[in-house]
Amino acid sequence: MSQGIYRVPRAYNEPVKDYATGSKEKTELKSMINKLRNEVIEIPMFIGGKDVRTGDKREIYLPHDKNHLLGYYFYGTSEHVHSAIDSALNARSSWQEISWEQRASVFLKAADLISGPYRAKINAATMLGQSKNVYQAEIDAACEMADFFRFNVQFMSDIYNEQPVSSQGVWNRVEQRPLEGFVYAITPFNFTSIAGNLPAAPALMGNVVVWKPAERQIYSANVLMEIFREAGLPDGVINMIFVDGAEGGKVMSRHPDFVGVHFTG
Repeated sequence: MSQGIYRVPRAYNEPVKDYATGSKEKTELKSMINKLRNEVIEIPMFIGGKDVRTGDKREIYLPHDKNHLLGYYFYGTSEHVHSAIDSALNARSSWQEISWEQRASVFLKAADLISGPYRAKINAATMLGQSKNVYQAEIDAACEMADFFRFNVQFMSDIYNEQPVSSQGVWNRVEQRPLEGFVYAITPFNFTSIAGNLPAAPALMGNVVVWKPAERQIYSANVLMEIFREAGLPDGVINMIFVDGAEGGKVMSRHPDFVGVHFTG
């Protein structure tokens, strides 16, 4: 058992790159855009650490060029919603038992990946999948998302440090606990950063999550899940499904272990 009392790294705003002509970041981004434009990928759901494909295979096109196929994603049913819930609940006890600083390290690592080796990829995916220009993508997908993860860790530490006043002979203490069930994260199409933050924030606090990204954001959501995995997020903590909103909501709302929804629409 750890015996330390830790101070998390001080959060800071990720500097916005200007992508000037001839700059390293512009060269890397253009290369990544060309790479992604010239390949057709398959995007499975991600449940319990496994890629899940179905017989319902749907196309993803560039919004600004309806003739350019970027890839396919696999659409799920209520069966996959139940499977994602089960996977989340199976991961719940082990994730809650991990120390808060270890949970923090996963999302600090994700922030470093986004602002470093994955910067070009997450920006390119946002530009292609959501028709953003380079400055919109840089501010949203790279900088704001890295900011979310870093500041969330700082805010988590602040919450844990907020303790009640004690009187003489009495020691009052508060312990923050994760919710007793799973959280359903429903994320929007227009901001990659919000799409990443809505499942990540409750997970940081020790919760397990079922994540349904908007269909028009699946292309960059796939990169986000890749980043979470590389950052060391354990299987089952965040499960990504592609299902009908009403069908997913119906299953969630009737489940006895449904404890919260994190939604921006």
